[in-house]
Amino acid sequence: MTNYLDFERPLAEIEGKAAELRALARANEDMDVESEAKALDKKAADLLVSLYGDLTPWRKCQIARHADRPHCKDYIEALFTQYTPLAGDRNFADDHAVMGGLARLDGRPIMVIGHEKGNDTKSRIERNFGMARPEGYRKAIRLMDMADRFGLPVVTLVDTPGAYPGKGAEERGQSEAIARSTQKCLQLKVPLVSVIIGEGGSGGAVAFATANRVAMLQHSVYSVISPEGCASILWKDAEKMREAAEALRLTAQNLKELGVCDMIINEPVGGAHRHKQAAITGVGAAINTMLKQMDAMSPDELRHARRQKYLELGAKGLAA
Repeated sequence: MTNYLDFERPLAEIEGKAAELRALARANEDMDVESEAKALDKKAADLLVSLYGDLTPWRKCQIARHADRPHCKDYIEALFTQYTPLAGDRNFADDHAVMGGLARLDGRPIMVIGHEKGNDTKSRIERNFGMARPEGYRKAIRLMDMADRFGLPVVTLVDTPGAYPGKGAEERGQSEAIARSTQKCLQLKVPLVSVIIGEGGSGGAVAFATANRVAMLQHSVYSVISPEGCASILWKDAEKMREAAEALRLTAQNLKELGVCDMIINEPVGGAHRHKQAAITGVGAAINTMLKQMDAMSPDELRHARRQKYLELGAKGLAA
């Protein structure tokens, strides 16, 4: 069953009518409704193109959070071979919101790390809705250390509303863990590429995405705070999230202009959740392209270029 967003209600009605006609035809073989159903299909396809051709930042936020979007686990299963998961931070516990391990991408050995939100109620609770605790970031640091030691490129897949703000996480050093993960990204002497596949929320995303190359899916978002959180702080009203989304400039297109994002990966019409395999294939091609761009760079050049990228961030200014 397709899960429709609020702005897709007219589309839901048209596709629902087409489905009803075909269900009637299956129940009564004498009915010939295929021509009417095809006309509705054409109308729905045109409306889908129209809706996704002019999306507001808030609508992009809704798409980025869509429950049916492919998640980290889907990308790992589809793109990587010989995936060997590595668990635990060797200190406190294993955080299921962060998954990672050794794998191969088109034969190239790499270390892949990402946030996993889960795809049903049970797995979402187990994965804490993609919100990592300190042990998740410390696990990521451990895996990045290992990759650096063995000269393996690091690929991170970012999809989190932000780091978990719970009492226990704060007691175990959440901000310190995020800072050290960001620091480790800057210290690596191997290629580091990051893809924002859904939400890139606050420091929880930066801790994985301080990379040589940052790519974003067309309808993903990357921001210092959620629109609802921003609206609550600025206007004391979370319902002003639409205005906040506009002001935050959190879309892939905004961030490409500002130099935060290096590449935008096109999504199928209707978003990655409608054609998962096409979206996954596009991400795989983008990762390969970004890694090949750094094949000739030495370890010191990789680290220097990454640091320089973030020292110069913001030079384009908001008028870019």
